[in-house]
Amino acid sequence: MTRWIGKSEGNRKIQFSFVFPVAAIILLVLIPASLKSASLQNDTLIAYTNDFKFKEGVFLDFKNVIYNAPISKGRIITDVDYNSNEFFDKVLAKSKLYFIDNVGNKISVNTNKIWGYSRNGFLYIRVGNGYFRITLVGSCSHFIAYQTYEVSNNTYPYYNSYNYPYSTYSPSVSTQTEMVQYVLDFKTGRVLEYNVEGIEVILMNDPELHTEYMQLSNKKKKQLKFVYIRKYNQRNPLYLVKLK
Repeated sequence: MTRWIGKSEGNRKIQFSFVFPVAAIILLVLIPASLKSASLQNDTLIAYTNDFKFKEGVFLDFKNVIYNAPISKGRIITDVDYNSNEFFDKVLAKSKLYFIDNVGNKISVNTNKIWGYSRNGFLYIRVGNGYFRITLVGSCSHFIAYQTYEVSNNTYPYYNSYNYPYSTYSPSVSTQTEMVQYVLDFKTGRVLEYNVEGIEVILMNDPELHTEYMQLSNKKKKQLKFVYIRKYNQRNPLYLVKLK
């Protein structure tokens, strides 16, 4: 579930998103203990490597990602050219996705509830109204998205309609877009900003590594964020479910 929050900062109004774990997610895919739960004990698990390819299609939720079980192109009902390189972007730009389920029923879902998709073996995750490729896949994944915010060009804040009712001045508003880095916790499905606080949250899954990171100075924490992502992924390999 994605929750949008508005925030004012100076003369700009920012929109940003936090993606929280869905209660129905049954995975906890970091080995060893969480993978040996009753819900997954009969599943075959495979370790993620750089050679792993996600099946092409639309992932309705994070659980589908863990099981590598998307809605394939062939089951999607659309007038978009199936051979188009922008197939998924065009299909998911619409308000609803229509597809045929495993027993032949026609299903519709709101596209703003969809987790993401896979194309050419690579994962794309939804943040806001866009889909962005996850460039580093692991127990702690990393990706870049773009954040759009409004900027008010009001240079005379004391002469607005509230303080000066006879003024005809109307401030203009423009939008700007900036690059934002995120991390995805594959244990919970949470998306966090790529900053010290976000790294600290994910490292809580590995108490020893978390303690080591917390002992660093604030400057070192900022400098070594990516180093600790790699350390975390080496110590906590990502496992996915292999469908039978």
